[in-house]
Amino acid sequence: MHVAVLGAGTMGHGIAQVSAMAGHDVMMRDIESEYVQNGLDAIEENLRGGVERDKVTEAEMAATLDRLTGTTSLGDAVADADLVVEAVPEDMELKQETMREVEGFADDDAVLATNTSSLSVTEILSALEHPERGIGMHFFNPVHIMALVEVVVAEQTDDGTLDLAHEFVDDIDKTAVEVRDSPGFASSRLGVALGVEAMRMVQEGVASPEDVDAAMELGYNHPMGPVELGDVVGLDVRLGILEYLREELGERFRPPQILKRKVRAGKLGKKTGEGFYVWEDGEKVGVSEDVMDQ
Repeated sequence: MHVAVLGAGTMGHGIAQVSAMAGHDVMMRDIESEYVQNGLDAIEENLRGGVERDKVTEAEMAATLDRLTGTTSLGDAVADADLVVEAVPEDMELKQETMREVEGFADDDAVLATNTSSLSVTEILSALEHPERGIGMHFFNPVHIMALVEVVVAEQTDDGTLDLAHEFVDDIDKTAVEVRDSPGFASSRLGVALGVEAMRMVQEGVASPEDVDAAMELGYNHPMGPVELGDVVGLDVRLGILEYLREELGERFRPPQILKRKVRAGKLGKKTGEGFYVWEDGEKVGVSEDVMDQ
């Protein structure tokens, strides 16, 4: 297939990479050429790491890069696409506007997917004249490693669109979990519920971030504890999801004060160098002092 990926950030370039590795021709689009190049460079770096670990051959790397094209033109990106996956920031108005613009350029039979982690897919697709060809495809970070794609069926999604989504997920060697469009879907709702309770435990002095994380890693075989995962995802992202789920589902998703303080202070986790933990060069090196003072 021809696949268009809109957004060259962390999720966008990951989706573009796995699509190209599966043999699809991929055009990755972002609004600035610098962003596009950063995305292409990140893909090459990921592939180079795969070669070094004997997970990817040199020939596979070269073939993947040959199938990838970058552009700042939305029209060029989606004109011949069989599947368009938008991976723009988690903002309802932005996603709806992106979908409207895509529909003006894309073929009538192209499937339009949104990679949202929590927003209503039904509401996003309401911006389309033909929302039946829209669907949610929630990828997980890092895309080239994580095996899950949450396929979110909106109220408008038709059977042909759903079938193509499942076919694509299988083709890129991922596993699909199909859910009905509902606030937080399955993964974000459950993941955030665990994460917010972990933050409350830290806030109340029940246990340190390290011990909360160790309990879930060693006791439940989680690959990463819920506090650390919040830092990796971004505490601002966690806060935004919690506020949305609180509005939709009630007070059990009320954000804890410790999270609000972190976000107000710009301590957003790994991407800013400090959240619940302190990070250097992408590695966890300690616990934030203001957490230790709780």
